[in-house]
Amino acid sequence: MLRWLIGGGREPQGLAEKSPLQTIGEEQTQNPYTELLVLKAHRDIVRFLVQLDDYRFASAGDDGVVVVWNAQTGEKLLELNGHTQKITAVITFPSLESCEEKNQLILTASADRTVIVWDSDTGRQVQRISCFQSTVKCLTVLQRLDVWLSGGNDVCVWNRKLDLLCKTSHLSDTGISALVEIPKNCVVAAVGKELIIFRLVAPTEESLEWDILEIKHLLDHQDNILSLINVNDLSFVTGSHIGELIIWDALDWTMQAYERNFWDPSPQLDTQQEIKLCQKSNDISIHHFTCDEENVFAAVGRGLYVYNLQMKRVIACQKTAHDSNVLHIAKLPNRQLISCSEDGSVRIWELREKQQLAAEPVPTGFFNMWGFGRVNKQASQPVKKQQENATSCTLELIGDLIGHSSSVEMFLYFEDHGLVTCSADHLIILWKNGERESGLRSLRLFQKLEENGDLYLAV
Repeated sequence: MLRWLIGGGREPQGLAEKSPLQTIGEEQTQNPYTELLVLKAHRDIVRFLVQLDDYRFASAGDDGVVVVWNAQTGEKLLELNGHTQKITAVITFPSLESCEEKNQLILTASADRTVIVWDSDTGRQVQRISCFQSTVKCLTVLQRLDVWLSGGNDVCVWNRKLDLLCKTSHLSDTGISALVEIPKNCVVAAVGKELIIFRLVAPTEESLEWDILEIKHLLDHQDNILSLINVNDLSFVTGSHIGELIIWDALDWTMQAYERNFWDPSPQLDTQQEIKLCQKSNDISIHHFTCDEENVFAAVGRGLYVYNLQMKRVIACQKTAHDSNVLHIAKLPNRQLISCSEDGSVRIWELREKQQLAAEPVPTGFFNMWGFGRVNKQASQPVKKQQENATSCTLELIGDLIGHSSSVEMFLYFEDHGLVTCSADHLIILWKNGERESGLRSLRLFQKLEENGDLYLAV
């Protein structure tokens, strides 16, 4: 049974007196994760977790090793050795639905400038690709076209047989940080401050060759792009090192909304901006996004922000959700949000509705998404008045999971088997629903007694 180590004594860093870290007592009645299993197999930072199916996941990190685990029992199923340096990207390549043999592949990229394809069932190394001129930093699968893409200093397109179909020219020495599929056989690549739209051209009767065409450059970010995800079929969102958040139309690649009021380096400050917290640029870097049908959830520095797509404004925020930068977030089905941080903690939040009081204006200085760019005070007065009377929400802390001794890099959520976290302390922790596990143990005990005939003797 997990003995809770609550962070009530931790002191927030920076300007904590203005934004104190929310804490929770030992009686975490809404937190189901009261048991844990510590999994040891790695010898260095564990940076990646990827779900393979309903009960298995794989972990990878700086030791170059991939480990496949049973999410229910914590048993180590396979250890995949082949890389000589740290792993930089991991992705699964599911088999085609029409294919009778369901053998899911694991693709891993490494700083040793190779990509290895593994059979997730046997651990067999299917193939090793070593023709890259730079480290591959991202991988993505286009399931509909049955191809996968690698992003390093260029973008390469591969088929399931590991044939190189086509590639772009050299794009950047710093490399591609993210790749996402968008409609019309296109992908968007984050390259430093730029977004580049590419279109894949599949073979036709006229041309039997694949091709990848550079369609458009989007130059609206003023600093390096750190985050890029799809919001839905019609839009995607990007976030930068200096807190620029842009929502894009996925069909015509125009801006739908723009915000950079986390930190404004310009000397022209109005009264509202002068009283804001003077945060450094690394305090407002957007490290990660997640979303659902209604909201985009952003990990901004040490804080969490919930931006409603229909209202086009922030409906909830925790400016100091953790002591250090938030690295990964995920939305659960029951209006809950999970975040993990460099401070070694994993926190569970619940999004709750509240009636916004007139004396408590929505924090417009952090997301100002009624239009593009900055709006003048006079024009925004009716909007502010409307916002002040609107129903807003709060992010309430309902669980604080303290088990890692160093930065928690990311996590996976299994509906039936709990939460999996990985850390710079070389450990993986499998957090279990204590009530559910207790019920399963009782059930197994009764089944064993019944098999042995002891249950009837007792009766």
